[in-house]
Parts: sequence; C-alpha cells; structure tokens
Amino acid sequence: MSFVESPPRLVVDCCNFLGEGPTWDERRGMLWWVDTKGQRVHWLKPESGETGSRDMGNDVGSLGLCESGRLVVALRHKVVWFDPDDDVVEPFIDLSWLLPEERLNDGKIGPDGAFWVGTMHETEIELMQPIGSLYRIDPNGEVAKVVSDLKVSNGLAWSPDGRLMYHSDSCAPWLDLWDFDPDSGQATNRRRIATPTEEVGRPDGAAMDAEGRYWSAGVSASRLNIWNSAGQLLESVPVPGCPKPTMPCFGGKDLKDVFITGHRNQMTPEVLQSFPHAGSLFAVRSRVPGLLSNRFRDVPPEE
Repeated sequence: MSFVESPPRLVVDCCNFLGEGPTWDERRGMLWWVDTKGQRVHWLKPESGETGSRDMGNDVGSLGLCESGRLVVALRHKVVWFDPDDDVVEPFIDLSWLLPEERLNDGKIGPDGAFWVGTMHETEIELMQPIGSLYRIDPNGEVAKVVSDLKVSNGLAWSPDGRLMYHSDSCAPWLDLWDFDPDSGQATNRRRIATPTEEVGRPDGAAMDAEGRYWSAGVSASRLNIWNSAGQLLESVPVPGCPKPTMPCFGGKDLKDVFITGHRNQMTPEVLQSFPHAGSLFAVRSRVPGLLSNRFRDVPPEE
C-alpha cells in the first residue's frame, strides 16, 4: 500500500529560483517557505489561498518557528529574527567567519529547542568541496560546530520521540542517523544508513511522519523517497511537474498535506519549457499525519 493517497498537485504557481525550507505554523494556520536566490520569505494560508512574501535583502537558506511568534531565519552568513506581525527584522548571530563561497543552507529547530543549521559549498556540483559544517545555535546565541567536512548539509529531521536525528549530505551523497538527547541537544553514535544514487534521488530536505518514517526529497530524480531508520527505501513517489524537489513538509489541519518546494535554478530554457511550474509549491496527501514543528526557545521580545 502506498503512503500517499493522491497524486501531486500544484498549490502555488510561484516559480521560485530556489524554493526551500517549508515549515508549517499551526498557530497561524500558515505555511512558510523561502526562495533562497529570490531572497524572500514566502507564506501561504491554505484555507483562504492567501499568499504573501517578504524581501530579506540577502540569500535565505532556511527558517524556524519561535515560541515568541517570531521566526529565526538563516541568511547567507548570518541568522536574524523576523517578526511577521510587525514586519521587523533584527540581527541575532553573525557568522562572518564563513568562507565567501560557503553559505547557510538547510536548518530546523530540534526537539532541544535549538536551531540546527548547516552550510554548503556554493558552486557547480562537480566542483564542490567538503568545506561545509552543521551547527547548533541555542537561544542564548551560543554556536557549536557538530559536523564538518560536508559539501551540502541537508535533510535534518527527528524521530517522533526526539531520540533519533537524521542528517544528509546532498552531494556526497549519504544519509546518516544519530542518537539524540532532546534535553541536552547532544548527538552521538553517528552511523551511515543509506547512500542514495542519482537515479533514486540525491537526498535534499526532509520531514518526519508521526509513525517514524523519513520523507526525503530526491532532488535529482523528481521523487519523494520514504525511508525507515534501517535505511530501507519503503516507497519512491514521483512528483511530476516538479523536476527538482527540495523539501517536503507536513501541514494542514490534520497534518496530512505534504507540501513540497522545488527549484528552477540553473535550468536550461529547454527544461523550463517542459516544466513551466518548476520551482513552484506542490502537495500530496499522506495516509498518515506528520509532526508539528519544534519551536526555538527564544526569549519573547520586550514590550
């Protein structure tokens, strides 16, 4: 039996250059995502179909929800606060030591309430070097390097009990599993569970369903790949019309709408003619719900 109950559908014809980081905000009934090269944070209210976006003036790698209602947003070489209610952006962390050709990429809030965000070498795939890292940023602004020697840090997700952490390198490519302590934020016992091929789909962004399956965007194969913790590929779901899917996210009232971002960056005119909606927001219906997003344990803004 398939884990999805409907074929992929086009939700927002936004044609992002590099759509990434979809995150469901259950308090607002809203989906957030970013266009990295369009330098914007986008949002959708599925019930009304209302959409909007905010120019961040910088490449945007990812974002996360905060307990205060703000968003924590990874720009190219820094992390900022974004208060969507007041439309205010404020500085948080400056990562100016990053290399010019290195930028912040996939990031998520962990069960420990910290922002986990990685970097990537921004160049052509065949030229990529392992200069990237994965960082843990806590609400006090302390930055700790957890993993180094990465080409493209990606695929962060945690098991329903918060005891396992998934992490991938899209261009190595591999998928790793860690033991995780949701109280301390310690990740230990790293092991490789899969090395997906180009044909299966290099592992890009990911999401976790409520039964512990790992949904990974197979960016090189136009697929959603569903894995278990043993590294077995349980199902590979085609996403027609989205040639380069970048990340799934469970959302909607019942957390069964799987929203999928994609990109059209560096595609030839011939490919774009065949895929006019490349980079737009798609969705499938899952037979099982996902998990609510963790929230950054920030200090609420001063009155």
